[in-house]
Amino acid sequence: MFILDSILLAPLKGLVWLGEKLDEIAQRELSDEGLIKEQLMALQLRFELDEISEQEYNKKEQELLDRLDAILKERDKEP
Repeated sequence: MFILDSILLAPLKGLVWLGEKLDEIAQRELSDEGLIKEQLMALQLRFELDEISEQEYNKKEQELLDRLDAILKERDKEP
């Protein structure tokens, strides 16, 4: 019975594992301070090259700065 259960549940377990790995990667990218700083520099370059408007620049810059601030606050909470 256990072998049959393992065989039948293998695809589901694989899907759960894949979902966990994707979540782990997404969380790592969202909390990567260096990546956000790179995105800020790229955003500034796009603005200086007139690829985006000042309004769009300000909006995206604020979003990135908010994410960076949240990361730094979370890091300061850790013991």
